[in-house]
Amino acid sequence: MSSVQIKNVRKSYGAVPILHGVSVDIDDGEFVILVGPSGCGKSTLLRMIAGLETITGGEIRIAERVVNNLEPKERDIAMVFQNYALYPQMTVAQNMGFALEMQGVKRPDIKKKVDEAAAILGLQPLLQRKPAQLSGGQRQRVAMGRAIVRDPKVFLFDEPLSNLDAKLRVQMRAEIKALQQRLNTTTVYVTHDQIEAMTMADKIVVMQGGRVEQIGAPLDLYDKPANRFVAGFLGSPAMNFLEGTLRSQDGPKLELAGGKSVPLSRMPGGGDGRKVVVGIRPEEIRIAGEGVDAKLIVVEPTGSETLLSIDFAGQELTCLLRQRATLAPGQDVKLSFATDAVHFFDPDTGERID
Repeated sequence: MSSVQIKNVRKSYGAVPILHGVSVDIDDGEFVILVGPSGCGKSTLLRMIAGLETITGGEIRIAERVVNNLEPKERDIAMVFQNYALYPQMTVAQNMGFALEMQGVKRPDIKKKVDEAAAILGLQPLLQRKPAQLSGGQRQRVAMGRAIVRDPKVFLFDEPLSNLDAKLRVQMRAEIKALQQRLNTTTVYVTHDQIEAMTMADKIVVMQGGRVEQIGAPLDLYDKPANRFVAGFLGSPAMNFLEGTLRSQDGPKLELAGGKSVPLSRMPGGGDGRKVVVGIRPEEIRIAGEGVDAKLIVVEPTGSETLLSIDFAGQELTCLLRQRATLAPGQDVKLSFATDAVHFFDPDTGERID
């Protein structure tokens, strides 16, 4: 079993705390992504799993073995870095087999493992090239190949796609996910890109300020975020938020400061008069013949979809239409909301209200 257990792990640099008691259980063969804004502690946590950072408190286990005080080479992990970390003077084959050579593995065995990994990654024609002769995507494959040949208990990825262009990132996302499914190796992956997290992970760990905000399957977090931070972080475009007061007269609704109101299909606990923040995803807003008055600010056609910025009661909302639309900035429109899909949050704590 190549599971990873992170229990109440803390990290401080002098008197400055970075991680505040993080706990995550990662099952054997699971693809887990640590996601969050820059500075949230996700890369620090990954480096602690790898043994590249010391642990101030708590415990990390890999395959049931406590690794707090083990050197990186003793943890049976392989790490793929953001900058690939390839040796420029070595060929692709030499880069991929170097760690095995340092372990004293025999040359025929090294060649066999390198050839097997090259076949998986489509690197056979490139084995005699050097990194300077490769594209960014090819270098990323070499870095992954170097990890594969070691046959580790755990793969660690530290923002591996951040240096690639947008088209190549999409391609490499699919390749890494397919590779992990094929090898079935426990994988911990760090990114600040929530699209990567949503499309690749079996389980997402959302972090902020050195703490875990929520852990769960991608669609579970998307459909039922634990708090306003998770709701706003996951989803592209980001969730809209409207602050107001719940009213029940003539049917449930959210009364806004400017006097306008949004009809609701339900009310959370606390009922009439309660201050709440309502979250509405951009795809749950429609331009309709009937509804509440609003004005278009920006219209962004993307081909198959149309992205709108809308002035509604003095607040800017984002609306995502899943089709082309003949609309213009400054145009008056009426909005309807899929009110059965709204989310409620406490305005003070940000926690979800059901």
